[in-house]
Amino acid sequence: MRATVVILALAGCASSTAPDVGLEGLALDSVAPNTIVPGTKLRITGSSFVDTQWGSSTLHLVGSADGQSIDVRWPATFVDFSTMEVDVTAGMLDELGGDVDFDGTARVDVIATSDDQTYSSDVVSLELEFREQLTPTATSLQAEAVIFVNDKIEVAGSGYLLGGEEGITVAKLSGCFDDDGGASDCVPITDVEIPMVPKVEFERNVGLFPFSPRVAGIQPGTFVGRIVIENQQPGKPAIATAPIDVTYDLAMPQIFEISPRAVSLGQYAFIDGGGFVGGDAGGNTEIELQGTFRTSGGTAPVDLVIVPQFVEGKLVRYVVNKDDELGLALGDVYTVTGEFTGTATPVISFEGEVVRGTPKSVVLEIAPVKQMVFLDFRPTYVEGLRDFGLRAVDRRIRERIQFVVERAYEGVNIEFREEPPEEYELYMHVELVGVDPNNQGLFGYDNSPGKDNGNLRLYDRLGGVNALTQQDGYAGYGGVFVRSLMGFSKHPGNFAMSVPGADDLFDQVFDPFRADLGNEPVRGSDLANAADPIEDGEQCPASDRPGQVQCAIYVLGNLIGGTLAHEIGHSLGLANPYAEGFHNAGDAPDRLMDGGGDRPFVERAEMMGQGPGVFCDEEYTYLRMILPTQEANPSVSRPTCF
Repeated sequence: MRATVVILALAGCASSTAPDVGLEGLALDSVAPNTIVPGTKLRITGSSFVDTQWGSSTLHLVGSADGQSIDVRWPATFVDFSTMEVDVTAGMLDELGGDVDFDGTARVDVIATSDDQTYSSDVVSLELEFREQLTPTATSLQAEAVIFVNDKIEVAGSGYLLGGEEGITVAKLSGCFDDDGGASDCVPITDVEIPMVPKVEFERNVGLFPFSPRVAGIQPGTFVGRIVIENQQPGKPAIATAPIDVTYDLAMPQIFEISPRAVSLGQYAFIDGGGFVGGDAGGNTEIELQGTFRTSGGTAPVDLVIVPQFVEGKLVRYVVNKDDELGLALGDVYTVTGEFTGTATPVISFEGEVVRGTPKSVVLEIAPVKQMVFLDFRPTYVEGLRDFGLRAVDRRIRERIQFVVERAYEGVNIEFREEPPEEYELYMHVELVGVDPNNQGLFGYDNSPGKDNGNLRLYDRLGGVNALTQQDGYAGYGGVFVRSLMGFSKHPGNFAMSVPGADDLFDQVFDPFRADLGNEPVRGSDLANAADPIEDGEQCPASDRPGQVQCAIYVLGNLIGGTLAHEIGHSLGLANPYAEGFHNAGDAPDRLMDGGGDRPFVERAEMMGQGPGVFCDEEYTYLRMILPTQEANPSVSRPTCF
């Protein structure tokens, strides 16, 4: 039975009246899966969920189950602002009556820390099945086919387990295998178990399992046998389907395509094909490259082996690096670019067997180095905006931060994302959090180990704790720390200590929204009446509330974005590249890599005609050298570095 969801009337307190702006948009969108067994981890999606610091959350079910009235509240665990989870236990099913069908409504209730009142989402209607144990069925699968080793076999049916505390559904294969090149008859195979996974998350009607080399090895040939699907729930006897007869012809491994055509250091080349091996102990896939590599300096022969990472039977991925045969053949992979033309041949091995596939003509370019940066806005960063009364405009502040950091690095081969880049293995990870864990009131800190002259690492993490920097006597925790910026206030309260550069202008911008001063934080109603975003600080501070909201977004986005650009600069080897020191000597206007005390609030905020901070001339030349791009050098007036 598929859950049906209908928005009904508001239940409980209206979230728009919540004193906590984090609860203003509290909403429930879905509950999954709709069939629930002991051990199921229910996934709740919606919006404006809060962590335990700000409220205690429950999933509230009201309705009937097999004629009995139901009214239960189950604790929900915060995952992120749009996701919560409920761990369903056997006791919860007993509370409902065991194997029952629930028909009713669900909502999210939050007891707010701010006033101990309960605030509720709108309710949704839904139907849920609760079962002590599931019996699998297998109604269809492809019983005869030409397949590769590790191809995924799809089984349609019902009652499949989702893994985790629920238990697993497995495919059990038995039969015999006739090796095309072997002299013996069909070799018997007995009960090889392979776990199944749902084809669609939380769906129990279609499962997938790979035709593992553990079944019949990796040689081409024919498997004739049967498949049984079996549920294995903790503490319960296994339940299996009737066997299904199958015949599979195993093909030689092949490469279909390598993409993208151009890859840079730390980036994945994705190799699509079939018959790849890995994941299982004793299995491996290698790719033989034979051909020529052409650079601006000439053409050289290539005959080498690369070892890609196994993803699944139809996909492996190779990350361009400096340490394997290809990287060593290129020499300085940080600067060398060119094009390989030739053939790529898959060679798979498993428990002593080796099979060479068919060569595939390919072209692969080595592109200039590119620095990818993952901007990790942690939940504590979002909650840190409460200090400024700006939690409700988190998204708009992020947009300004992104603009500021991209502007600082314009013309440099660098890219910033709010999600980890799936096509790169090597990327910088920068955490933006609420409070400085070092207790030093730092605005930001690069806690990567040592000065990375030339940006040879590409994978620095500015966040968490780095024991190496602690051993050197430096602060161990890195990232960007939002609360510390309150130090620019002349009256920061309990948030921070005023810094020597504290400025009345800071208070004029942010005081109108500070709850600790008795003022009203930005709310949803402010966004409805907000003025257009501003592009310079000439309008700030503003006298009317719509203008004040935009000024606060603009200024805080500049403060955070400038700090972010500065700390990333440290990770790339600045200031004073290839020399001592981490900041520019002395003080000069608008130099982004000056020491913190030499960068006044108005410059960072881009108010009163000052700012924005930029890289000085030698620093920018260095950035263009280590991260080259075809983009034009932007027409920016840059101060000298000395």
